Amino acid sequence: MLLEFEKPIADLELKLQEMKDLAKGKNIDLTTDIQSLEEKIQTLKKETFQNLTRWQRVQLSRHADRPYALDYIYEITNDFIELHGDRTVKDDKAMIGGLGDIDGRTVMFIGQQKGRNTKQRQERNFGMANPEGYRKALRLMKMAEKFGKPIVTLIDTPGAFPGIEAEERGQGEAIARNLKEMFMLKVPVICIIIGEGASGGALGIAIGDRVYMLENTWYSVISPESCSSILWRSWDYKEQAAEALKLTATDMKNNGLVDGIIEEPLGGAHKDMKAMAKTLKQTILDSLKELDKIKPEKRIEQRIDKFCSMGVFEG
Repeated sequence: MLLEFEKPIADLELKLQEMKDLAKGKNIDLTTDIQSLEEKIQTLKKETFQNLTRWQRVQLSRHADRPYALDYIYEITNDFIELHGDRTVKDDKAMIGGLGDIDGRTVMFIGQQKGRNTKQRQERNFGMANPEGYRKALRLMKMAEKFGKPIVTLIDTPGAFPGIEAEERGQGEAIARNLKEMFMLKVPVICIIIGEGASGGALGIAIGDRVYMLENTWYSVISPESCSSILWRSWDYKEQAAEALKLTATDMKNNGLVDGIIEEPLGGAHKDMKAMAKTLKQTILDSLKELDKIKPEKRIEQRIDKFCSMGVFEG
């Protein structure tokens, strides 16, 4: 899958491959030309991805090849045991969680999971959790707290599921309870936005001691398309909406809404998943090392103060 702004790069890469094939097939020395084209491609990549618009970053966050929560979890853990069910309704496959080992330390992972194909997307409900998904997440958080295990949440959702049945089962209450309970967890909590971070669906597992965003992700109360449909009665203004929402990692960091930005490989996380997972793992380990030095009561106090200090209030 190629995004519109990636096509000029893809065209040059195709020419590069043709040049290599020609040099190999005809036994012609094109070393200088190949090196020159490779340098041109690298320069174009840097210029393109360093100057993406907000809407282009939204597109990149939704890339079909982008790694999902389970991709990262299986890559950075030595062993992962997935846990299921909220013990009330059912197992929501849009919300995954379980215990994983990182360099000898057990961590509770929780995250939203999308699907790769049509069947998986239907099964995972496109990463949009129902109330039972948030209740499963809370159950796993409480389990982690009971056994003194740190929590890492991986956020990637277009929002909580807005269906009638979700509202009947208490979607708003489930998310609100998660917010309240996450503030009071005695163990370290690290939240990382790995794709889309939309509205309460994202916030329901995003109250932590450290909140990070991958470089090409977005975090907002509403998606650009939904914002456009409300303000302009059409999705045609989604690019303007993205600019107005200021929803990128840089925007969030500048506004003090996240603690840091995790750099992605050039071209996006999907270009080198192993490198991205390695960076993610190191961020988690560094954060845990830092948070371990703080007493639980102090961590809770700092967590509450951090979120209470967000926003601007006028008397």
